[in-house]
Amino acid sequence: MPRIQYFVAASLDGFIATSTDDLDWLLQFDGFEGGADSYGEFMSGVGCIVMGGETCAWLMEHEPGRWPYTDTPSYVFTHHEYRAPEGADITFVRGDVLEFMADFERAAGDRNIWVVGGGNLAAQFADAGLLDDIILSVIPVVLGSGKRLLPVKGPTPPLELAASRTMGRGIVELRYLLPGRTGPRS
Repeated sequence: MPRIQYFVAASLDGFIATSTDDLDWLLQFDGFEGGADSYGEFMSGVGCIVMGGETCAWLMEHEPGRWPYTDTPSYVFTHHEYRAPEGADITFVRGDVLEFMADFERAAGDRNIWVVGGGNLAAQFADAGLLDDIILSVIPVVLGSGKRLLPVKGPTPPLELAASRTMGRGIVELRYLLPGRTGPRS
């Protein structure tokens, strides 16, 4: 069974973007020591990508005509009509994440499912008991407000810290396991 993973960066105070979807606070850290290795290791295990419409729109606005995940089937939850960039394997969907789990698992094969974002979509997976891992890069910036990391309906059970590492420019990567899903953990 593929693992469902939320691989994400957030400010020290728990925001993944400003309220206007500005990521300049994060992009100033591009190229930090250990970042490319962490991302490469993570992506080598990803067989399917799931994201929200706002995340997809941000990618299409900031990388026009280029889809960064051409080799990976992607599902986008949205109420808007988008045109997939050429060469992109994107399926646009509406509804509850539970409705599409079989599709995600089939697309992932023996690899994992990456919930790219946003936080609201990741929270739907968590609230449904489907999220296995949160792999969080804590960025040493305080935003004060913005889009929350994981706006779940209520408190989660305690998470298990499975790994941590310090990377360049004061960034700390934390991997937490969430209780709930059954099946083998790899």
